[in-house]
Amino acid sequence: MKVFKFGGASVKDADGVKNVAKVLNQVGYKDTVVIVSAMGKTTNALELVVDHYFNNTKQLSNSILELKQFHLDVVNELLSSESVAIKAKVSELIEELNTFLKHNKATNYSFVYDQVVGFGELLSTHIINSYLNYVGIQSKWIDARKCVKTDSYYRDANLDWEQTQKEINEQISKDVVFISQGFIASDQNNFTTTLGREGSDYTAAIFAYALNAESVTIWKDVPGVLNGDPRVFENTQLLNQISYTEAIELAFYGASVIHPKTLQPLQRKEIPLYVRSFINPEGAGTSVSKGKTLDPYIPCYILKPKQVLIRLSSLDFSFIVEDNISEIFALLYQHQMRVDLIQNSAISFSVCVNNKYNRLEELLKNLRSKFKVTVFENVDLHTVRHFDSKALTSIENQKEKILLEQRAQETIQYVVER
Repeated sequence: MKVFKFGGASVKDADGVKNVAKVLNQVGYKDTVVIVSAMGKTTNALELVVDHYFNNTKQLSNSILELKQFHLDVVNELLSSESVAIKAKVSELIEELNTFLKHNKATNYSFVYDQVVGFGELLSTHIINSYLNYVGIQSKWIDARKCVKTDSYYRDANLDWEQTQKEINEQISKDVVFISQGFIASDQNNFTTTLGREGSDYTAAIFAYALNAESVTIWKDVPGVLNGDPRVFENTQLLNQISYTEAIELAFYGASVIHPKTLQPLQRKEIPLYVRSFINPEGAGTSVSKGKTLDPYIPCYILKPKQVLIRLSSLDFSFIVEDNISEIFALLYQHQMRVDLIQNSAISFSVCVNNKYNRLEELLKNLRSKFKVTVFENVDLHTVRHFDSKALTSIENQKEKILLEQRAQETIQYVVER
């Protein structure tokens, strides 16, 4: 079987949904599972619903109505003559969302977040499934939450591989195209969990691993994997081929084309990953597989904006040693901080983190009870893989802005004050 993944940019509106059908007809869809994200900025809209639920209840109903109307407008454009059933399904899902928010007693933000944001994928996949059947592509909708099982670490859940493989193989066959959701899963109590922001790529890899798929294709709005984000860097180049190891390195450092968790399960079974353009489906794109590290072999530039640099030193000028470091990492884990760079000396420890769950103040309160703490918020973390003299020159030109620099054989990283 093959696994295709279409992200939010590819299904941002009715034209995007029509293009999904066009791509499937163009490249073929026999024995294919299609994983789909929420439409466009729907996840952002649902995050606003969560915010209104906790902080601004007067705006809650309006934000939900806007969400509903957006999806109904897409349905009207796609299925104007045969839209009764899918309109009813959209309304049913919105009512399910309202019911949860009305009766929920939990105060855990992360729990509520996962129960709410998953509606984006449920809405998009129901609409796309209806449209594909409407245009003659026989497809079957399947709930990813019945297939992908996790623990209850909400917003970044950990997979139960054994149970997930069992469920996927029981529910997927080769009779039709299967349409399922990226990003969402469920725990042992059947509450919705999520796999981390942009986790739909990971979902595609999970299905591929469980099904021993022949390949995974991620359909993007770029020609493939580039050596830098074209929205940030000029004169970017297409990478024709990347090894699994190199792709994992790039993902770890923050390359946005491939989700960091996506590659490990594919590598274990040597399932090739293709990144191709839904704008130009005939383009070769990028192949991620076993083989040549990088083709062409050129520097790769990665930017992670809006990071936090934390510098710690002991209150009594004693050494920062193993027990201190283990305590620091325990606190980082407890407060769900993703660590992107570490540097330590005898009496200091610096760490660059991503405060994606907005728990920085809680963390700092705990750290300040044990260490002297200096914080730089809203900094940029730059990474250059396979740097050359030109790349080093560009870094040198920013010398006065650099707060921290770390260099290894293949990689140089530096934190810059914005």
